[in-house]
Amino acid sequence: MSKSTRTLTPRVFMQLLIFVVLTPCLPLLITWRWNWWEAWSFAMISILGFIISRWLAARRHPDILAERAKFMDHQDTKPWDKLLAPLLGLGGGLIPLVAGLDVRFGWSAAFGLTVKLIMLALILLGYAIGAWALIENRFFSGTVRIQTERDHQVVSSGPYSVVRHPGYASALLTYLATPLFLDAVWAFIPVAFIITVLVIRTHLEDQTLQEELPGYREYAARTRCRLLPGIW
Repeated sequence: MSKSTRTLTPRVFMQLLIFVVLTPCLPLLITWRWNWWEAWSFAMISILGFIISRWLAARRHPDILAERAKFMDHQDTKPWDKLLAPLLGLGGGLIPLVAGLDVRFGWSAAFGLTVKLIMLALILLGYAIGAWALIENRFFSGTVRIQTERDHQVVSSGPYSVVRHPGYASALLTYLATPLFLDAVWAFIPVAFIITVLVIRTHLEDQTLQEELPGYREYAARTRCRLLPGIW
């Protein structure tokens, strides 16, 4: 059995089907509006962004997909992240769910084309930064842990020279732009929830890395901001 076959277990396949394919399509499935170009764009960017970023990352770091596929199986995952990681997944699913309900029942007014194009650009930028971070960082795991079996080291190149957690920064950008792009102001409720979880996780992860990963404290002294350049 090849390594790729072992990685794509039935459980992983179902997770990919639900979170990568089904979840981004929720606005379309809930509203049944097949001419909604914004929802189609959101779904295609989400699906293709996931596939392309993982393909590029695997070309550079062949073991990264296996690491991310078994992210909930690691015994050394920090106890608090066994709660926070699933909450992030839940929040990511609630955003398109609420957006679909918002549009179906007409809770929010539509935004103009200019606003939507700006939000679309921000979503694309968020996915591009997230992909860059994933490609640059061989240790970009799905849960917070010190990967001793993979010779875990500090990564300070690429987007990591700007902020210490560019993957989270890119997610933040995408989450904030999505409700306006999909005409769904009520989707800011799950966005607020997921940003809260994201900030807490960023703080705890950064604290863990400074305490347990050799060289990270020195890196943090050079790269001052964790999530937002010039702010925090």
